[in-house]
Amino acid sequence: MRKALFALLFCFTPLHAAELTLELPGGTRTWETTTLLAHPQARDVTIQGDVTYKTTMHYRAVPLAALLEGVKADQHLQAVALDGFAAELPAAPLLSTQGARAWLAIEDPKQPWPPLGQGKPSAGPFYLVWTEPSAARIGPEQWPYQVARIRYLPAVAERFPALLPAAEADADVQAGFAQFQKHCLACHRLNGAGDAQFGPDLNIPHNPTEYLAGDFLPRYIRDPQSLRRWPQGKMPGFSREAITDEELGQLIGYLRHMAGRKVTP
Repeated sequence: MRKALFALLFCFTPLHAAELTLELPGGTRTWETTTLLAHPQARDVTIQGDVTYKTTMHYRAVPLAALLEGVKADQHLQAVALDGFAAELPAAPLLSTQGARAWLAIEDPKQPWPPLGQGKPSAGPFYLVWTEPSAARIGPEQWPYQVARIRYLPAVAERFPALLPAAEADADVQAGFAQFQKHCLACHRLNGAGDAQFGPDLNIPHNPTEYLAGDFLPRYIRDPQSLRRWPQGKMPGFSREAITDEELGQLIGYLRHMAGRKVTP
């Protein structure tokens, strides 16, 4: 599936430039690798503790804000990757020019990035990286790689009402919904709602709060391989820097709440 999507969405070999599609309020534009590498705002950036490569990386990159023509801070974007990962991204951090800053890293076919593992491709040809991410508490799901397109969309609550907690739900459950959007929705659907094609639905047929009792669910979220050791497992662990214990409790509270609000797709 991954190879098929790769061939479909990107014509990318060492001899061909890749293409990135931006679907924004002002219209749709396609950028080629060569054009982005020559962009007047392109520069070399150093990323300390790269989320994907787990080391210091150096990229040729363009400030993402320079490409988001017509996008306003109160709007919402989605970055879609080749494997179905669909990162939901509030526009405000992407447009920021100080503190945490978003960059579109561009892989030069003449200088390819390292593979993500044995027999795997690299994070290219386009990868959203951040400088000073801690300044805005940018989470790991906000670093999508192998990005095929970035598109303007209505907010998650408007697009997917099946994700909404009850109107009378308490503040922690509402906060948990925000955590779900930030950390989970890029890979998972819930009640069949969402654009991700990567991980299983988190409510249909069963919610993880229904079969992971006690402290097993928070342990699983912190370190999935500690409960189910599986070489092909793709879910990352979420550190306390990415999601605090309080926020994790809110997220689990939202999932537990939604177990009582199942909607058959």
